Amino acid sequence: MFALGRAVASAIAALLLCVGLPAFADDTPTPCDALKHIVAAAPGFSSLTPDDGRAVALPHGDDAKCASSHGSYQCVWTSHSGSTVDALQGVAADIASCLPDATHDQNSPSRQHFYLGARGQRTQIVATTAGANKLKLVISGNK
Repeated sequence: MFALGRAVASAIAALLLCVGLPAFADDTPTPCDALKHIVAAAPGFSSLTPDDGRAVALPHGDDAKCASSHGSYQCVWTSHSGSTVDALQGVAADIASCLPDATHDQNSPSRQHFYLGARGQRTQIVATTAGANKLKLVISGNK
């Protein structure tokens, strides 16, 4: 009886090795991956989908609504934390660490502004509070 059980277990193990086991790694895009992808799509942003920006919001909120329009890409979401000011600082920290070449030229409790590139060819990144517990990220470009 035990021999049959071992044979079945061995066969199942061999089958799993042949077909492969499911991946358990978290393959969710990171905020950095998402930010770099969005900035690379400037100035038109036409290649982006609503899902492309959601990873930027994930550390701070999980209901992001994103869309591209003429020359910009925008996401709005509800902050996880009770303070939009703290969440906005977190978004700014993500932008600064993910895009080290970006210039951070405005830092206020309700607005964070960054830009990449030379004048006339800049990609603007603006994160703001947008009402009660809402944050908004707008990336626009004129590369």
